[in-house]
Parts: sequence; structure tokens; C-alpha cells
Amino acid sequence: MTDVRAHLSYLSVSAQKVRLVADLVRGKEANWALETLRFVPTHAAEPVLKLLKSAVANAEENFGVSRDDLIIATIYADEAPTRKWRRFGARGRFKPVLRRSSHVTIVLSEREAGK
Repeated sequence: MTDVRAHLSYLSVSAQKVRLVADLVRGKEANWALETLRFVPTHAAEPVLKLLKSAVANAEENFGVSRDDLIIATIYADEAPTRKWRRFGARGRFKPVLRRSSHVTIVLSEREAGK
């Protein structure tokens, strides 16, 4: 079976925060990861959960793989373009505000029959 990929572009959460969530589920079973991400209290967990649900649904629908046999082979978050804003400060100065975003990719693979 080929690997099943799902990609999320321009997520408005920094890649550093998404990586903390990604480290929780990397290498785990898909069902375990779905249940775990439901209870992670960070803002970045919700879009990662939605992306994982999409990847599992793609594997079931397009490749006919049971969700019990899926594991998260790789998950990573890359930096996306940063929007630069400014907030005005005291004495006529302005303070730069960097609104960071990220691209998230999940690759699911089928567990080997021996395990």
C-alpha cells in the first residue's frame, strides 16, 4: 500500500506550537491519536485533529484500509509566510508584531501484518 498523505496549508498557528502537538502523536496508532488529540487543551490541537480525521477518512475511502491498521508514519509542521503587523507604542514609535503561520503534513501508513 502507498502512504496516505494529508496536507494543511497556511494554518494561523506558529510552527513551534504545532510541533509540540505533533510530537505527542508521532509514531502512534491513528485511533489512539484521535482520542488523545480530543483532550489536548492547546489551540493547535484542533486543526491537527481535523487533519488527522481527514487523512484517516481518505485511507478508508480511497484505499480500503481499516482505521485500526493505520499508524502515523510522519507528521511535521513547516513555517509558512509571516504576516508583519505593527502596533504603535509610546513616543511615536511602533512595535512590530509577527503573525506566524505554518504548513502541517501527516503521512499515514499501514501497520505490518506481523505486529
